[in-house]
Amino acid sequence: MFPLYDDNPTQDTSIVVYSLIVVNVLIFGYQLSLLDFQFTQWIGNWALIPKGFVANPIREAITLISSQFLHGNILHLVGNMWFLYLFGNNIEYKLGHWKFLFFYLLCGVFSGLAQVITAPMSGLPMLGASGAISGVMGAYLVRFPRARIVTLLWIGFSFIPIPIPAVVFLGLWIAGQTIYAAMANPNLPGVAYLAHVSGFVVGAIAVLIYSKLAKK
Repeated sequence: MFPLYDDNPTQDTSIVVYSLIVVNVLIFGYQLSLLDFQFTQWIGNWALIPKGFVANPIREAITLISSQFLHGNILHLVGNMWFLYLFGNNIEYKLGHWKFLFFYLLCGVFSGLAQVITAPMSGLPMLGASGAISGVMGAYLVRFPRARIVTLLWIGFSFIPIPIPAVVFLGLWIAGQTIYAAMANPNLPGVAYLAHVSGFVVGAIAVLIYSKLAKK
């Protein structure tokens, strides 16, 4: 199940979304230029490592932000940037450019803290924009539940694009992430599913509160 596009066009240029994509791509390009030992040092300095954060939260606080711009491989990067492009433009349009940037980073910070809380002694680096983008997806579910996501589905012997309501697509996605999070051991290498779930929840709640306050 892979999303292609939505039927929810915007009337404004998604400056922040495009800028985030460019910055992530440039940083990944820099990562590729590093030698193995340099890359290891780079990740050690800028990725969120729960054990290091717990030992010195003030010094390591920056990694709650910097880790959101690091990716382990090209598939990790492309997948994250596609989901950011697909769901981010509508949320940026609703929140405004600067509020969206703050919201995006905030979701990433909370998703990182969730990982630290569940595995405080882990020495594994956490990296990627997934937590922040999950927050954007949670916000999309709240604001545009009836929008349709044209999605590639494997039916029979071929992929077929089918429009699916956002509430169904994102509901199935977060349900799957929650199941994986319940089964995964946060102290072992792998996908940080809990970060996805926490980012999604924070994003949904934050936009819900913002929407209610904006009406007052």
